[in-house]
Amino acid sequence: QVQLVESGGGLVQTGGSLSLSCAASGRTFSSFTMGWFRQAPGKERQFVAGLSCSGGYTYYVDSVKGRFTISGDNAKNTMNLQMNNLKPEDTAVYYCAADRRCRSNYVEVRGGLYDYWGQGTQVTVSS
Repeated sequence: QVQLVESGGGLVQTGGSLSLSCAASGRTFSSFTMGWFRQAPGKERQFVAGLSCSGGYTYYVDSVKGRFTISGDNAKNTMNLQMNNLKPEDTAVYYCAADRRCRSNYVEVRGGLYDYWGQGTQVTVSS
């Protein structure tokens, strides 16, 4: 079993920055493919960014490329999402997730195939 706990959400103005963290316990997260997803009110859950289990491959949805950066800290068993130049359309509950399949240079974008999920953290970007 893996437990995931997100932190770092909050309220920020357009153009601001936030850093989200996902702490994993139970197993080292480096053995999983990790992903960030978000869900805005009335919308479907959306893949945001992912990190391969090797840590050497990242993938982003087009709308956040150049603004968001995903990274992992093996020593702390955490995954981070640095979000810069935030826009109102980034407002959502952000979830981290773990996929037990470990494949080099690949990140799963389909949330239904992830095995473990955190409880989510709210990010609100005011205009």
